[in-house]
Amino acid sequence: MPAFYQQYRNQILFSVMAGLLVLVAIMQSLSVSLTILNLCLISAIMALGVNIQWGYAGLFNVGVMGFAALGGLAGVLISMPPVSEAWQAGGLGILLGLLITVGTVVACLFAWTRISHLKKQRYWIIAAIIICGYALLRIFFDPGVDAIEAIDPSVTGYLGGLGLPILVAWPVGALFAAGVAFVIGKIALGLRSDYLAIATLGISEIIIFFIKNEEWLTRGVKNVNGLPRPVPYEIDLQQAQWFQEWAITLGMPVDDASAVFVKICYALLFIAVIGILLWLSETALKSPWGRMMRAIRDNETAAAAMGKDVTWQHLRVFVLGSAVIGLAGAMLTTLDGQFTPVGYNPLRFTFLIWVMVIIGGSGNNWGAVLGGFFIWFFWIEAEPIGLWLIETLTSGMDPQSAVRAHLLEGAAHMRLMTVGIILLLTLRYAPEGLIPEKKRL
Repeated sequence: MPAFYQQYRNQILFSVMAGLLVLVAIMQSLSVSLTILNLCLISAIMALGVNIQWGYAGLFNVGVMGFAALGGLAGVLISMPPVSEAWQAGGLGILLGLLITVGTVVACLFAWTRISHLKKQRYWIIAAIIICGYALLRIFFDPGVDAIEAIDPSVTGYLGGLGLPILVAWPVGALFAAGVAFVIGKIALGLRSDYLAIATLGISEIIIFFIKNEEWLTRGVKNVNGLPRPVPYEIDLQQAQWFQEWAITLGMPVDDASAVFVKICYALLFIAVIGILLWLSETALKSPWGRMMRAIRDNETAAAAMGKDVTWQHLRVFVLGSAVIGLAGAMLTTLDGQFTPVGYNPLRFTFLIWVMVIIGGSGNNWGAVLGGFFIWFFWIEAEPIGLWLIETLTSGMDPQSAVRAHLLEGAAHMRLMTVGIILLLTLRYAPEGLIPEKKRL
């Protein structure tokens, strides 16, 4: 490749990405371009979290959407106002159920350590404790759930949250994801690497199944709407005198100007977050800890022989990467303004995030960010581009042609084909990614 491109690779590729967003603003609208930008920023943060796990340590996490869903759940539990009627109807039963669950876990741990000398008998004792705890749980928990879900189910039917600012939910979402990652890591990271992939996929499915069906907590498939915002509402801006004057100065309708202003506010928030994460990630990668993680990734046996605790370091990096994914999940729910459990498709979107990391360049934080922008942009724009292409190619055909109608209907399926072509071309001509990992000594 030319020396100039090698020297300014990052600047050129990000400039091309910015040019594509500007082109969308010109060809479609500024509002559409800003929407894509915000989703690209969140996708880049998710890709950054996966890159921390895979690029730093070679950990294969197939449960990305499960950790993102935990971040979204944090948005509900932290920011939505509590439903007082639901708490009065069944809150006590839920609290008792949680206490019984915690008590059962503590009793199992206590019994396991105290009766270790009983060998086989202790398994039966632990099983008896779990069965008794479960039976007691159902006595208090089930009536509480039924009472909560019966409270105006079309609007509420759940406990609500703490009523705190939505920005508080972002670090809480990271903590939720980190906590689950710690449990998975403690179980699976000491085993073969494929066990981690199986464990993360299984836990992801369990998490999403839980949030879809536990209506007392998340309203399930009914969705939680009206999450509070960290930015102004369009209606408030439209009624403000200063904003009306500003919109007139720009020559934009007030409605369009308010939508653009809100999306710019979101973009500034997300840029601040991704800037902080990039700085932290780059600092960690260049530190002695980062060099140790790359050494473990490249040769675990040699690193262990040098006295490094491979399992513990894998656990740390797995928790950190999952926390970043959980943070991105909370940000996505904030941007949407609603929590939609059915929108979390583990295999489909986990695959998409992995494509972002592979195409961007695993092991390179800037590459992961670029991959997040690049893939999400074409994931969104593949359909309108495909529709325009098919309309252009079939413009000479009879408008009533069945073949033309079939091709136009197929434009909606251009996304997967576009991503597949991009992945194949990248693997062929840039096998290490658009921005490969830097070889550091």
